[in-house]
Amino acid sequence: MNKKGKSIADRVLFTWLCVILVHLILFSIISSNEYLKTPYLLGLEIPLPLLHGPFLFLYTLALTSGQLARVKMYLHFLPFAIGFLVIIPFISLSQEEKIMVYLNEGEGFETQSTIIFIGIILSGITYTILSLRALRNYKKQIKDNFSSIEKINLLWLYGLVLCLSFIWVLVFFADDEIIFSSVVLFVIFVGYYGIKQVGVFTNQQTLGFYPAPTSKEPGGQVPEIAKYDKSALTQSQLRAIHSELVQLMEQRKLFLTPDLTLKMVAEELDIHPNTLSQVINSVEQKNFFDYINTLRIEEFKERIAIQDNQKYTLLSLAYGCGFNSKTTFNRNFKNLTGKSPSEYLKERKIMPDKRVSALMQ
Repeated sequence: MNKKGKSIADRVLFTWLCVILVHLILFSIISSNEYLKTPYLLGLEIPLPLLHGPFLFLYTLALTSGQLARVKMYLHFLPFAIGFLVIIPFISLSQEEKIMVYLNEGEGFETQSTIIFIGIILSGITYTILSLRALRNYKKQIKDNFSSIEKINLLWLYGLVLCLSFIWVLVFFADDEIIFSSVVLFVIFVGYYGIKQVGVFTNQQTLGFYPAPTSKEPGGQVPEIAKYDKSALTQSQLRAIHSELVQLMEQRKLFLTPDLTLKMVAEELDIHPNTLSQVINSVEQKNFFDYINTLRIEEFKERIAIQDNQKYTLLSLAYGCGFNSKTTFNRNFKNLTGKSPSEYLKERKIMPDKRVSALMQ
């Protein structure tokens, strides 16, 4: 809560961690038999697992889209509300009766226990799938809009989804002590990465939320750019814009900018970002990320083939071509050429093996 510039995701995370805190406290009371002193708390922990799936999904959505629809958001908590209604007969019992039910491991409430258990499993499976799908869509979006994605790929969030899935699996095979001990480790994981996470979204236009242009030219004419946005581009329009894009890249070499985005290129061409994305996908058969990094790799090949440039390390040349780390360069080079940089240099006999090894340092 003390984090500066809190996002929607931060608020969702804070609320979720509070729910987990309450859940852990209630478990601690029950597992230590302290519930004999506070029987009025019995039953409150039963439907709480139905909250973790929705919070996982909403947190994922908040990080990958930067916004949440309030009405739809509350609908995800409907299973929890139903679960709470199911246990009302138990909550209505006297304190002594509640204690007897717990001492007899839920005797008399087998049906309610089964309903809650099935609901928890279905919730875990459903929200894991929904969260992974949201992450997959996010991955596609950032590759359509950014040329460098290492700082915003949210790979740790995949780990978070898998960790929570593992905890749900433990429900089948482990006792409560192991399950809730794993929850403590989960809290450490999500707390560290969630607080550390840097916001990706600065405005609605960051990841493709571009409003269609509606302004008109003098005389009531709709600009050509707006026409492109409202209907599918013709082949001649695609080729014309692609030709301008190629010319821009050849003359200005915008791909050398490490943090180049789709929006930056679209502004240079004076067209709508959605239009440019359509052109790159249709003509180049690539997303923006692969298109820009292909140009960077080709630039690197040209530079390393020049004798005077071979006095520089591969990393310095890679930086000069727009890459921002050795890992990023190696991964993209391998993905696009099928070879590592050292394998490529040896195959092309650009320099001796010893020189290649030195340049890789």
